[in-house]
Amino acid sequence: MIHKIIVMLFAGIFMHTASPQTYEEDMFPTSQGPLKITFIGHGTLMFTWNGLVIHVDPVSREGDYSKLPKANLVLITHEHGDHLDPAALSKIVTPETEIVLTQLCYKTYPHGHILHNGEEIHLLGIPIRAVPAYNIIHHRPGGEPFHPKGNGNGYVVRFGNKTVYIAGDTENIPEMRKLRGIDIAFLPMNLPYTMTPEMVAEAARTFRPTVLYPYHYGHTNPQELVKLLQNEKDIEVRIRKMQ
Repeated sequence: MIHKIIVMLFAGIFMHTASPQTYEEDMFPTSQGPLKITFIGHGTLMFTWNGLVIHVDPVSREGDYSKLPKANLVLITHEHGDHLDPAALSKIVTPETEIVLTQLCYKTYPHGHILHNGEEIHLLGIPIRAVPAYNIIHHRPGGEPFHPKGNGNGYVVRFGNKTVYIAGDTENIPEMRKLRGIDIAFLPMNLPYTMTPEMVAEAARTFRPTVLYPYHYGHTNPQELVKLLQNEKDIEVRIRKMQ
């Protein structure tokens, strides 16, 4: 009996320690070393570049942040709970961490630099520009947009000679037509809160990113977007586990 208990205890320890978090990762060359993108889940990302760790919308339900690297920089797109999570932030933010967030986020988490749409800041050698993210068509039952204009940010971030667009929760808004030189784009595709595959395809055709990742896509089938853009040879659609 004692032998059986010992075996079960060792088995339990093995099962507990043999299942570390694993995430899909992509690498891109830049003029200042490789940019690694770690796909945590939903709207949550992590970038590693030039010795820095950049977390985007860290949320506890997507990853165990007690086991992820501390943040040099955090970008928070808006105040909804699947993007702003003080519990996750408490595990990765240090006294030296730079944080960029919206005015509404600051009310819940009063730390860091508030950026409004159109404003830009340089932190840790990284230019960061806040761009609009909002709904035009999709509304709550009372008529209010799921994401009113001016509340949330997308971010255009430059890593050396590579420019990344993290759209946040948005539709294919007119401001996207002004984007230029986007190498990597993350566009949300989750009804009723953001875009249909058709809306994502239309957005991509306006600013033509070199690589496009649908993210925050919930139950939407991302292969629909692949089909819609199959003839756009200069836009590579990559699907990762970002439900």
